[in-house]
Amino acid sequence: MIEKMAQKVSKILERREALEKMLNDSEIFTNRQKAQEVGREFREINLLVPKCREFLQVYKQMNDDKEVINSNEDAELREFAKEELSELELKLDEIIEELKILLVPKDPMDGKNAILEIRAGTGGDEAGIFAADLYRMYIRYIERAGFKIEEMDTSEVGIGGGLKEIIVLVKGEGAYGKMKFESGVHRVQRVPQTEASGRIHTSAATVAVLPEIEEFDFEIDPNDVRVDTFCSSGPGGQSVNTTYSAIRLTHIPTGTVVSCQDEKSQIKNKAKAMKILASRIYDIKKAEEEAKIAQQRKLQVGTGDRSGKIRTYNFPQSRVTDHRINLTLYKLDAVMNGEIEEFLEALQIADRMERLDN
Repeated sequence: MIEKMAQKVSKILERREALEKMLNDSEIFTNRQKAQEVGREFREINLLVPKCREFLQVYKQMNDDKEVINSNEDAELREFAKEELSELELKLDEIIEELKILLVPKDPMDGKNAILEIRAGTGGDEAGIFAADLYRMYIRYIERAGFKIEEMDTSEVGIGGGLKEIIVLVKGEGAYGKMKFESGVHRVQRVPQTEASGRIHTSAATVAVLPEIEEFDFEIDPNDVRVDTFCSSGPGGQSVNTTYSAIRLTHIPTGTVVSCQDEKSQIKNKAKAMKILASRIYDIKKAEEEAKIAQQRKLQVGTGDRSGKIRTYNFPQSRVTDHRINLTLYKLDAVMNGEIEEFLEALQIADRMERLDN
């Protein structure tokens, strides 16, 4: 194991040098796709470098100690080398375990922007209000994480400022990798604003987090997409509501439908709709591939499975529980204010450990 890891570490450091040379060559920037791929790999491999160098330092010292032990040096020096070697062996075991986790293959889409979709589920008007609450929660997290947000499509519910559906683009390096585990059914237990008798109701909203797909990541055959135009129905003035600026795209092979009417320009609406459509189709195809090659995981983490609830927000008890990792936090106000990092980090660790076991 130690010798294999030493070879692996050497290859990683050699690859880093090669990537650095490529990035210093101005010719690479004539190919935008290649430059982005190399840049992304360089940033990822840099995360491994400190631990790789620590491994080599300990590994070299261990070999030096072995030489001393097998040499004709005086007995006291050989005894000192034996004691040090025992300590270094334990330290190297720890480094190897840390490296194994770091070396688990990452989702190549983790560095992408994210498309965040929130929809009201079961629960009537209260579900729409909860969907709006989730959206505010994510906005606050996104702002604190240093990402940017751009609304792509919105459908409101008239009562209580609720949302039927909202789709936004979260811009920032690694936005998808940070937020992808939020996909699933979110359940709320509380007394609704519309409830006069004070009874606790259970409602739900669904969240989908998809990577933003760029042209060179995944292509859709234009012949597979039907384009329909219609008049926008939301706010925006007479020019929006009386012209055919809204776009509806239908991906014929999968039956996936995307509508966009936020912009006054039909061209801008179509561009936004195509971006959402590409991400949804990519998600469908990815799920199909995972179903073919992966065993059903014990944790529904990173699989895109949205068939069951992933998290419950219990307002009477100020409790939030993530059912995939059995993590409960008694600080609901802070969570609803966007402090969801503890959940996100725990889910990322659980996912890495699960993939390492597999």
